[in-house]
Amino acid sequence: MTAQPRLYVAGPLFDEGERWFQERLDALAVECGYETFLPHRDNPDKTVETTGVIFRNNAAAIDDCSVVLANLNGVMTDDGTAWEIGYAYARNKPIVGLHTDWRMRFEHEIVNLMLEYSLDHLVRSLDELRTLLTELRTAG
Repeated sequence: MTAQPRLYVAGPLFDEGERWFQERLDALAVECGYETFLPHRDNPDKTVETTGVIFRNNAAAIDDCSVVLANLNGVMTDDGTAWEIGYAYARNKPIVGLHTDWRMRFEHEIVNLMLEYSLDHLVRSLDELRTLLTELRTAG
């Protein structure tokens, strides 16, 4: 039996709605056959004493994952998510961006061009995401 591929779920976590959506993305990835790392679930509570631990845990989880899923929704991508994308890109990790907002920044650009060009895939719906994650898992 082969081990499940690991997926890192990146995205904003500042309010209950954002955390709820991240948990929904996590559940979708699990349904598609991935073992997941969800930062707000898999880290200690954020305090002055735990910020270094959280940073190291997140970097190690990206190092250990097969793919990074980045929630790019919002007027601007969350800065922590942008860092996670950059780190994953530097580590040659496949990155899937999800942007379900129908608005575009410009005619030719959905999210910031530096982020967009860091992605291996950009999907625009949860249905597209489900299809892609299943394809990636079965291909890998």
